Amino acid sequence: MTAPTPAARATPSGRFLGDGYQTLVALTADTNIEFFEVTVTPPGIEMDDPNDTTTMHNVDWRTMSPRTLAKLTDTQITANYDPVVYNAILAIINVVTTVTIHFPDGSSLCFYGFVKSFQPGDRSEGNKPTCTVMIVATNQDPLTCAEAGPVYTAGTGTGQTC
Repeated sequence: MTAPTPAARATPSGRFLGDGYQTLVALTADTNIEFFEVTVTPPGIEMDDPNDTTTMHNVDWRTMSPRTLAKLTDTQITANYDPVVYNAILAIINVVTTVTIHFPDGSSLCFYGFVKSFQPGDRSEGNKPTCTVMIVATNQDPLTCAEAGPVYTAGTGTGQTC
């Protein structure tokens, strides 16, 4: 049996965002929807729980193997909103469309997804009303039903990068 061996950490070749401002979300189904992004949590990439490969021949350890298929996690937006957004949400909720996350450096990530929920926050005197919008990635072209993963497009490198 061969044991794993340590690896040295190499210096990354890229640049990181120095500030999250200005991250915007465009929904092709309604590009001027009446909410104003305050915070945006872009989708992550996630794998489901691993497959258990343990057998009666294992002696000391349970063994696992990674799943093959990845998925995008939900996108969450906290936003200020015009109450007329209710009409827009009713028109696009559960409608698969192209979702584009625009990053401060001019790069973007687009994927197929749908608005899963629109939840207004508590309202009180002296506080700015906000809402939370949840977007689920489908990774499937709504016209052909073909598998279609996210597409990242590099930016110009301008903006807050280090």
